[in-house]
Amino acid sequence: MTVTTDLPARTEAPATEPPGEPLLRLRGLSVAYGPGPRVLDGVDLDARAGELLGVIGETGSGKTTLARAVVGLAPVVAGTVTVDGQDRTGLRGRALRAVRRDGAVQYMFQDPLRSLDPDLTVRRLIGEPLVVAGTERDEREERVLTALDQVGLDRALADRTPARLSGGQRQRVALARAVVTRPRLLLADEPVSALDASNRNHVLRLLDELRRELGLAVVVISHDLDSLAGVADRIAVLYRGRLVEQGPAEAVLEQPLHPYSALLAASAPSLLRAHRTDLALLRTPAQAAPADAACVFAHRCPFADAACRELPEPRPHGPERAAACHHAPDWRAHLTR
Repeated sequence: MTVTTDLPARTEAPATEPPGEPLLRLRGLSVAYGPGPRVLDGVDLDARAGELLGVIGETGSGKTTLARAVVGLAPVVAGTVTVDGQDRTGLRGRALRAVRRDGAVQYMFQDPLRSLDPDLTVRRLIGEPLVVAGTERDEREERVLTALDQVGLDRALADRTPARLSGGQRQRVALARAVVTRPRLLLADEPVSALDASNRNHVLRLLDELRRELGLAVVVISHDLDSLAGVADRIAVLYRGRLVEQGPAEAVLEQPLHPYSALLAASAPSLLRAHRTDLALLRTPAQAAPADAACVFAHRCPFADAACRELPEPRPHGPERAAACHHAPDWRAHLTR
């Protein structure tokens, strides 16, 4: 299955630190709100400096919760969140405030119209994180203007309020606000979901350029494969709070190991008849899924059987690839037209 995109071909990012040492490391990360089921359950995931990691899945899969857990906005009930070698999971009080103020981890909220204060000018919005960090006024002004340059905005917009900007400009202001602190890790939650095609591609190119120029680890949360196909180095697939597959972007999109990943890829816009056929077959209701299946995807999987009573853990399938499926990659042999 091929996912088409009008973005330019991605080139390899320069190495900014030893390739085996992740900047962000999640181990066994679980999040729950109250006594109900876990929103995230046992997620293991890494992101390296200079890398763009795409996290995909349908609504309710836990994508945004994962990003919020990294920045301390979601209740972690198990596992660890390590950034640049520092375990942030148990930080409280003064220690937590200190790591938030240093700006090493930044979060781009999904809706810039709601996340940007409508009463503040662009200059003040972008400079606000620097005020929190205690940056001197003269340096703050220069860094605000530099951030505007980095995201391709005219400095003349610095005195406008968000209401006087287009949707694409507001998104770039949100990006400038995120990078002005010179972070090590940037989490972008659906950064292009509300934009038209032109602005979407522009913002994606900016993310791709900035992670190379600044050596950022960028995690992009998205439900849109086309938004990631041209820029992501690796892709992680979430379903109902479980990490079901991860690996190099091209491999995950072209030869998915998990049936859910294949369903997402086949659902991406395409003119090929084969893709529509794959989609119809992958949507076939499960025939042999046991009622007590532990696999979170068993009730929708046409390949589910008795083996799915046991929860599948992510298993390696070649370099940097893993999938949580008892039938990976054998299920593809049963995908007959």
